[in-house]
Amino acid sequence: MRAIRHRRRSIPALAALAAAAVAAPVLLAATPAAAHPREGRLARELVEEVTARGAYRHLAKFQKIADANGGNRAAGTPGHAASAAYVHDTLKKAGYEVSYQDFDIYDAHTKTEKTTVLSGAEPRELATAAFTFTQSTPAGGLTAPLALARVDESPGCTADDYAAGAFTGKIALVKRGTCTFVEKQRAAAEAGALGVIVYNHSGTTPVRGSFSSPAEGIIPSAGITLADGEALAAAAAKGEVSVRLELDQEHLKKTTRNVIAETRGGRADRVVAVGSHLDSVPEGPGINDNGSGSAGLLEVALKLADEGANKKGKGKQTANKVRFAWWSAEELGLLGSEHYVAQLSEQQKKNIALYLNFDMIASPNPAQFVYDGDDSDKVGEGAGPAGSAQIEALINGFLDKKAKPHEGSDFDGRSDYGPFIANGIPAGGTFTGAEGIKTPDQAKRYGGTAGAPYDPNYHGAGDTLKNIDLKAFDTNLDVIAHAVGTYAQDLSSLGK
Repeated sequence: MRAIRHRRRSIPALAALAAAAVAAPVLLAATPAAAHPREGRLARELVEEVTARGAYRHLAKFQKIADANGGNRAAGTPGHAASAAYVHDTLKKAGYEVSYQDFDIYDAHTKTEKTTVLSGAEPRELATAAFTFTQSTPAGGLTAPLALARVDESPGCTADDYAAGAFTGKIALVKRGTCTFVEKQRAAAEAGALGVIVYNHSGTTPVRGSFSSPAEGIIPSAGITLADGEALAAAAAKGEVSVRLELDQEHLKKTTRNVIAETRGGRADRVVAVGSHLDSVPEGPGINDNGSGSAGLLEVALKLADEGANKKGKGKQTANKVRFAWWSAEELGLLGSEHYVAQLSEQQKKNIALYLNFDMIASPNPAQFVYDGDDSDKVGEGAGPAGSAQIEALINGFLDKKAKPHEGSDFDGRSDYGPFIANGIPAGGTFTGAEGIKTPDQAKRYGGTAGAPYDPNYHGAGDTLKNIDLKAFDTNLDVIAHAVGTYAQDLSSLGK
């Protein structure tokens, strides 16, 4: 799952997010029977056959690949290429129609990241983090006075946060929060700013922002700490403060690839799409994020093949075509899934009946989250496209039947369902938590440690085979198996 800083869809104010994070989870209300298709033979058999023990071998393979390739499986690296080849070749042997989808990404290497305050008795250097894919400053840096963007519930997000004429030829100082870094940068640039410095809203470290590609880097952009930002804002409110921003970043183009596999049978105009991202962050092997979802999909696909999905013969093939996808470059901003959807014709998009997404399903301090397709939680982004509520109901109904507690999770744009719902394709899925903090009520419900992250190893070197929860993994494997088995044969709950 990509870090929150990559998010492109609009999100609620930080205060609302904080309130939601500490709110007690609530089981969703019962849903109409029509939302729960009768469990068919295929769904029952897949749930019985798919096990955490079976899928664990794929996790072990991903760990082995990372160990042999610098400790990670990041997009554009040998570790990811080897992971993609393993998935591709395994599915090819199982009889799927498998293909690679190549696309370009960029890697950023920062050589210089420095902010120097020139006002005062003597120059003072601040801890600085260049945004990924920022423009570089001219040689010797960019020297200019600071101009303060308005601090409100959405600081620096819209044009009215920048006083007319006050930012021309200056460096904008903006507080982190609410909107994306792309939106803050664009608003500052349109106001005439030569560069932008974003200061943090909490903690003691500089903001580490990121754009999805060099094309999004309009002006030099960097992050500083909350304390340094507040000190600069206070000084600039009293008089002119000049700074020198020095950024030197190299952008290298690479090629990476998605892996797409689909059943040989089933109606091509009724596609059940299921996806997970295969890439890790550079800092670690990514066994939970997202080896877990990738391994789960792979094991379900193999068991579906064992059921005869790729064999000719009456009663063997699925009624609907099932298409599995392992996305690359999710950690860089959903680039793999965005590329895939962008390449589809309008008819091909219409042929996709639904999209199921599984990203982080074995967190070591887990909660059980189900994407809130009907917006019954009234948190964040709102409901998904028509059909998303029924997908949520199917998953909740299955978990209820298994007496597994669960709660909703907003469609906040942090994973690969984003490009699908943006194109009107209903979506759903599960995950078990990232860097968010488990509440006391959640600890009572699910076990584990209150006040600690769902995954303390999120985006770190500790996201290894040793730090996953196999019970949570097993529960979510059953969810995948049940959903795939149901929708492969029956789309009636979606009105199709």
